[in-house]
Amino acid sequence: MDVSSMKFAKTHEWVALNGDVATIGISDFAVKELTDVVHIELPSVGKTVTAGEEMGEIESVKAVSDLYAPVSGEIVEVNDSLEADLGPLSDDPFQAGWIVKIKASNPTELDALMDHAAYQASCESH
Repeated sequence: MDVSSMKFAKTHEWVALNGDVATIGISDFAVKELTDVVHIELPSVGKTVTAGEEMGEIESVKAVSDLYAPVSGEIVEVNDSLEADLGPLSDDPFQAGWIVKIKASNPTELDALMDHAAYQASCESH
C-alpha cells in the first residue's frame, strides 16, 4: 500500500480505502512511541463501529492504548496473526501489520482525516 495515498487519524490509525473496504492499522510513529508492544486486543468480525470510538487495545511495556475506528462500518476481517506475532506492527506497519478491515458505511468520513504530509507535520510538532 502506498503511504502517500493513506489517510491518518490524530490517534495514529491509518486508513487505506479500496472500494468501500477500509484497511486500518497504526502508524510506524505510534509503534515507535509505544516501544515494546506485548499484546493486542482485536475486535470481532461482524462488530459495527463508529468513527472515533474505541474498537480494541494495544498494550506495550509502557502503557495500554485504545485503538480507535477512523471510519464507521462493519468489521469484515481482522488480522488474527497479530495475536501470535506482533512483529509486523513494527516491521511492516503499512502492509503485514494491518489490524482490521471495515466495510465503510460512510466513506466521506475519510475527508476529516489527515493526508500523510499533514500527519507527518502533526507528529513532528509533538
